[in-house]
Amino acid sequence: MPGAVIVGTQWGDEGKGRFTDYLAKEASLCVRYQGGHNAGHTIIVESEVFKLQLVPSGVLYPWVTPVIGNGVVVDPTVLIKELDMLEARNIDTRRLRLSGNAHLIMPYHQELDALTERYLGKNKLGTTKRGIGPAYADKALRVGLRVQDLLDPKIFREKLDLVLREKNAILAKVYNRLPTDVNELTERYLGMVPRLAPLIDDTVHLVHEALDAQQWVLFEGAQATYLDLDHGTYPFVTSSNPVAGGVCAGAGVGPLAIQRVVGVVKAYVTRVGSGPFPTELLPGDAVGDLLVERGHEFGTNTGRKRRPGWLDGVMLRHAVRLNTCSELAITKLDVLSPLEELKVCVAYEDDSGKRYDHVPYHQSILHKVRPIYESLPGWGVDIERAERLDDLPAAARDYVRFIAELTGVHVSFVSVGPERDQTVVLPRAA
Repeated sequence: MPGAVIVGTQWGDEGKGRFTDYLAKEASLCVRYQGGHNAGHTIIVESEVFKLQLVPSGVLYPWVTPVIGNGVVVDPTVLIKELDMLEARNIDTRRLRLSGNAHLIMPYHQELDALTERYLGKNKLGTTKRGIGPAYADKALRVGLRVQDLLDPKIFREKLDLVLREKNAILAKVYNRLPTDVNELTERYLGMVPRLAPLIDDTVHLVHEALDAQQWVLFEGAQATYLDLDHGTYPFVTSSNPVAGGVCAGAGVGPLAIQRVVGVVKAYVTRVGSGPFPTELLPGDAVGDLLVERGHEFGTNTGRKRRPGWLDGVMLRHAVRLNTCSELAITKLDVLSPLEELKVCVAYEDDSGKRYDHVPYHQSILHKVRPIYESLPGWGVDIERAERLDDLPAAARDYVRFIAELTGVHVSFVSVGPERDQTVVLPRAA
């Protein structure tokens, strides 16, 4: 079955969008399987920048059907604004298909998200306050409203009445906030139906029709492995499963539908928000400042500055195992060009001197470990014009080879700049 997954191997922001865009040209469908508008993909085509939040990256190809799967939580206001933005830039969005089983983000989700963060104080999780977590919580509590509910005004109003009994009680009695007006909210959301209704579809059926016809289907997630609800650095994680296995539930396919898993690796590491980060370069570190400046390390949607650090090979090996990556794609190799020396974490050490070659499951240990580095020489020259592996300096090729040997997985792609065509393809050895 010709399914391929693009998955982040770090804390997100690896540049998954540019490789989804790169591979989508061969796809029939491009399917987003989890997350919401709390993460974005930046794609640069002929110096034109597209910042996407909910719409799958394949929308930029007129022959690809972009699909928002059932595992996504959707703020319809944000979706419509994004569609308007794309239409204004001459991108046809009528091909988009939106799962009727996807859950809706409601205004009370966003308000509760912000209030919870405020009340956590110094222990806050660093959420984007977009309502993602509360929307997924309501999904698990079975009180969530789904996209298909918009198509039946009576059902939508009945479900909203029911859920607001609890939400308004919490807002008023716990947080001393004004209750949500059910009439205003109903009118606002049902007012978006004329725009959304033509896009709503049975996306599981669409995906299987394409797979059965032996058409390539590309699945893209948001965030990344270490923000996964089950396998990430809990509680500093997202509220869904970005790992490759999340495709099964989030898009409605079985494991055997997946033939290819492309793990995206930034040549260094960044993360946004709170949580452990063994290879972090602390504020004021010259290398860290250079990575942020050259890599433009600010959130696509939030604008938040990312925390930089050296590449963590321990995490990367575990991510490869969790996702069964069949290949890797390295991004932002060009950002490292000015550095004379590069470091890669190959193991951890705790206070007792115990060495960890794998990610320790116990959070208290992970918070305290020290990275054990191997140093590699930098290359000190610009690589942005490289078109083939042989165009890269020897030290850059060695860095790529080191990552492949560290993980035991072939590196198929290396990006040497932000543009779509600044991609070096590495063929497998015969």
